[in-house]
Amino acid sequence: MKKVITYGTFDLIHRGHINILKRAKELGDYLIVAVSSDEFNELKGKKSYYTFEERKYILESIKYVDQVIKEDNWEQKISDVTKYNADVFVMGDDWKDKFDFLKEYCEVVYLTRTENISTTKIKNDLKNV
Repeated sequence: MKKVITYGTFDLIHRGHINILKRAKELGDYLIVAVSSDEFNELKGKKSYYTFEERKYILESIKYVDQVIKEDNWEQKISDVTKYNADVFVMGDDWKDKFDFLKEYCEVVYLTRTENISTTKIKNDLKNV
């Protein structure tokens, strides 16, 4: 079984998230999604609309997602890849080259983002309503 792992905040789920998850799942048989904890988001200076538990619940209901785990810090990626025996690490191409250090442990794939959609754009659009 080929396992794929990806990471993100996944707040305000939108078609861009679904596209990334669908394409990530197509790279293997089993998709693990690591979701930023509320505490980790705070350290990154991010504020989510939904709590970690709510975001986890939403992701678990998406047909492409097989398992959801918690991301507590930047450094856990190597241990997650080895712990979950991930064959492929996937991120959006706005992170290109940032996770190449994982190539020692698995294949690293950067997927293009869906144009004209992002959580930041949605939040900004809502401010202007």
